[in-house]
Amino acid sequence: EVHRLLGLCVTRVRTGRKKLEDVLDRWVLHPVWGMAILFVLLFIMFQAVFSWAQPFMDGLQSLMDGFGAFVGSILPEGVLRGLAVDGIIAGAGTVIVFLPQILILFLWILALEESGYLPRAAFMLDRLMASAGLSGRSFIPLLSSFACAVPGIMSTRTIQNPRDRMVTILIAPLMTCSARLPVYALLIGAFIPHRRVLGVFNLQGLVLFALYALGIVSALAVARLLKTGEREEHPLLLELPDYRMPSLRNLAQELWQRARIFLSRVGGIIVTLSVIMWALSSYPAPPPGATGPAIDWSLAGRIGHFMLPLFQPIGFNWQICVALIPGLAAREVAVSALGTVYSVGAADTDTAASLMPLLSSQWSLGTALSLLVWYVYAPQCFSTLAVIRRETASWRMVWITALYLFAMAYGAAFITYHITLMLAG
Repeated sequence: EVHRLLGLCVTRVRTGRKKLEDVLDRWVLHPVWGMAILFVLLFIMFQAVFSWAQPFMDGLQSLMDGFGAFVGSILPEGVLRGLAVDGIIAGAGTVIVFLPQILILFLWILALEESGYLPRAAFMLDRLMASAGLSGRSFIPLLSSFACAVPGIMSTRTIQNPRDRMVTILIAPLMTCSARLPVYALLIGAFIPHRRVLGVFNLQGLVLFALYALGIVSALAVARLLKTGEREEHPLLLELPDYRMPSLRNLAQELWQRARIFLSRVGGIIVTLSVIMWALSSYPAPPPGATGPAIDWSLAGRIGHFMLPLFQPIGFNWQICVALIPGLAAREVAVSALGTVYSVGAADTDTAASLMPLLSSQWSLGTALSLLVWYVYAPQCFSTLAVIRRETASWRMVWITALYLFAMAYGAAFITYHITLMLAG
């Protein structure tokens, strides 16, 4: 009846552009081919994070190595040189080197958003979200959480149903934010060989895709569990914008803003915590005649050994335990913390630039996979917990979020570590 009335009252001019959009929508919104297109786009995106970024990462690594060597050559041996080279430059450099991967991830998300595809992806995923008890409206906040969970949680204000909004807030930290990417890239680069699968796919990109998929599947499972027993449906009404070519100027401006935000974190939180980690790893100095690495006598070494009994069952060593502490403020700080700990505890030739081969020679595969799975779940970000408190006005929700995520992280890491031991030794 609606179509009959529209035919009497409305004249539609079908231009070539509209006809092309109709053809595209027949494929993009198809219940089978549309999901396949979405899966392929996401798959290519994660492949690109490793394949495209490597030359830029190598260039940044060489630049930071050269800068550290230059500063070390002009400063006299002592505390100031250790602070500048091992604390500030090494700490910032181990995180800055992952900037190309983060920007490539943002480039894909921004291009899909500006092209008009993302609302169509939300429409396509409405049925999948319904299987978890949510609607397609939760897709945009969850997608925003891939960049950072803070704006993702804030954007849940557009969800009218209170319970849907609360569940979306609880599962948003399971979306793999860009702060996890440096940790993933470090461990994947150290333990997953750089080779092709079926002659086309990058194995490292496949592992990264699997980590993102694990977070998404876990989020949907948690949402289904939280919405058990609820039968009320919330239909999705969504305007689909016209397709358009992404503006290079807009993409450049958005990427520049993301780069500024990331570098401001490096210059603020990450460098500050790296300096603190350097101080904890350097003092107090070992007594005369002491044996073993100097870091074992430091405050960081003592903290790590104190935490070890709790984390040893999931394959973590005391160095990882130390890195988890500053990671509570910002996940990516764990990379610079590991660089600081290992550069202090290792030989003089081992610098932050050699962190990957150092880890691959000292850690088991089970430890690396366990830590990767730990970072899929663990809520190591005070900013996320703070915005949950602000949006829900409840400390109870903060504690529920932190405890269930830590429980999932510990359980998943325990299973991963012991299965890897059984299969690979």
